[in-house]
Amino acid sequence: MDLYPAIDIRDGGAVRLTQGDFDRQTDYGDPVALAKTFAAGGAPWLHVVDLDAARSGVPTNRGTVLAIADSVDIPVETGGGVRSEADLSELLEGGVARVILGTAILDDPGLVRRATTRFPGRVAIGLDYRLGPDGRAEIAVRGWEEGSGRTVVEVLDELSDVDLAAVIVTAIERDGTLRGPDLVGLTAVLAATALPVIASGGVGSTDDLAALAQMSVDAKGQVRRLTGAITGKALVDGRMTVEEAIAACARYE
Repeated sequence: MDLYPAIDIRDGGAVRLTQGDFDRQTDYGDPVALAKTFAAGGAPWLHVVDLDAARSGVPTNRGTVLAIADSVDIPVETGGGVRSEADLSELLEGGVARVILGTAILDDPGLVRRATTRFPGRVAIGLDYRLGPDGRAEIAVRGWEEGSGRTVVEVLDELSDVDLAAVIVTAIERDGTLRGPDLVGLTAVLAATALPVIASGGVGSTDDLAALAQMSVDAKGQVRRLTGAITGKALVDGRMTVEEAIAACARYE
């Protein structure tokens, strides 16, 4: 299971939000410098999100995202405000390894199919969810500020024939809380898709990463495991180093 240190960008700076709330923000300085620190620690990937663009669709921090990709020798995946093939082209031709579609999956259902045809192996989707009172994992859109009425499993079913590089699944209510990942929700996702799944939200310790690394689901005779885990706050707050996090991800290989 690969480690994906997270860098969220707002107004040009590296930040962390709690549960996606823009009024609960902690600042962490220069995102390019942070990227270099993560890369120097041995991170195999970086996960970069333009928070401003996720809300508005306007690529406010795209120059910073491309600067990050140019500053490190490891692959960068990025999302937030990617709404068109032009956005995909600019990012992928600018040095980003993988682009994540989120809101656009529901606004323009054909985009993900066109994108995976044009850029095979370089397009992922981000399914960010909140659990409703009925237990349904409803996908949130536009910077997590709007509900979609659609569930994670429903969208995965619709895209089962699309050759996606990965599915990034974020438990919004756990994001930035450090209180552990949603293991039950992730188990359901692994059972619902054969696509590579990357977990996000709630990782607060190396024990959390180890728990994700040892997860497995037997679905239709196939053993499915997570291919990656995203963590941000636990790293920038010093709860673990990149090196310790990588070791935890590999503990059950």
